[in-house]
Amino acid sequence: LSLSPPLSLCRKGTLLINNLFSIAAAILMGTSELAKTFEVIILSRVIMGIYAGLASNVVPMFLGEISPKNLRGAIGVVPQLFITVGILVAQILGLNSILGNAEGWPVLLGLTGIPSVIQLLILPFFPESPRYLLIQKGNEEQAREALQKLRGWDDVDDEIEEMRREDRSEKEEGHFSVLSLFTFRGLRWQLISIIVMMMGQQLSGVNAVFYYADRIFQSAGVESSNVQYVTVSIGAINVVMTLLAVFIVESLGRRILLLAGFGLCCVSCAVLTLALNLQNTVSWMSYLSIVCVIVYIIGHAIGASPIPFVMITEMFLQSSRPAAFMVGGSVHWLCNFTVGLVFLYMEAGLGPYSFLIFCAICLATIVYIFIVVPETKNKTFMEINRIMAKRNKVEIQDDKEELKDFHTIPGGQAEKKEVSSSEL
Repeated sequence: LSLSPPLSLCRKGTLLINNLFSIAAAILMGTSELAKTFEVIILSRVIMGIYAGLASNVVPMFLGEISPKNLRGAIGVVPQLFITVGILVAQILGLNSILGNAEGWPVLLGLTGIPSVIQLLILPFFPESPRYLLIQKGNEEQAREALQKLRGWDDVDDEIEEMRREDRSEKEEGHFSVLSLFTFRGLRWQLISIIVMMMGQQLSGVNAVFYYADRIFQSAGVESSNVQYVTVSIGAINVVMTLLAVFIVESLGRRILLLAGFGLCCVSCAVLTLALNLQNTVSWMSYLSIVCVIVYIIGHAIGASPIPFVMITEMFLQSSRPAAFMVGGSVHWLCNFTVGLVFLYMEAGLGPYSFLIFCAICLATIVYIFIVVPETKNKTFMEINRIMAKRNKVEIQDDKEELKDFHTIPGGQAEKKEVSSSEL
């Protein structure tokens, strides 16, 4: 289950408290061998799941809210970059020659608490989200101070005014719950878009590709004892390509990276199906399989993995963003769980043809993004909201602070219906 921050807690406060879950889980896992009980590991995994659910939502939300619009995409990709770095570090430390052995695994599991300890010590010195302070707490003075500290200069009037406009435009609606988010017409296509992108991100088969990678390398002649080192090299490629996404997301835009990323994944799955079926009859097909895995990882790293979280931040305003992250994060983890649960059965029944299912999902996601998802690069949250309002067939009028639904009536006329918070 993916969690969003409680309304009574600020973004920074939620992250600080959340670190306690990670530290407690790390202590339990690190001492599990001494306790001589596997139940401790199960409990610690549950606690770590709570931590991951909160962190995966609050971190990109917090970074998106404090970022200037010209750097929001790049900063929004940074959490995914550090996830890939964490995976790579875990792969390296998990090598048999380091900590991936009978004596070292408790230490390896216990090390997971170190980043949380560092954040617990450093984060209190960082400012709170200015948008949270102004729009949700109504404290413009603290918001101005936080913004000045973040930007490094005193003239932040333009950003404060943009926050005021956002505050005025959503004053009537109040804070959205998950239920009201699903029933509010003015956010219909934003909600559908994040669900589609999150489903595409996980159901595109990234975990299945990682699972199959070891077998693919072995079929290409890599010795079993050396496969772990090849896996580390794949993790390194993942880091490098995600780092590349940080630098190109503001120049190329979110939409291009999404289309290119899912496109590479789609083509890779299709060719990988062919290569896996022919590798016993055509010798060089094993090497083509390796190329497909690498291309797939590149595609996922530059678009499918990092950009959907950026889009959640950008497509929703302050009042609906926590609920949107809860929906998007829940879809993310549920789909992740689903692939992990059913892939072994898919592989047993379909063999290499399993990847055709992932190929079709990638293709469907590409079509949806091409038709529906707009480019959000270098736009304010209000500008993005106006773009989506046209697709939702609602009109946003800042001066009257209202949303109006357009209903087509006979004769081609448009009938306007005011939408108030009482209708949510």
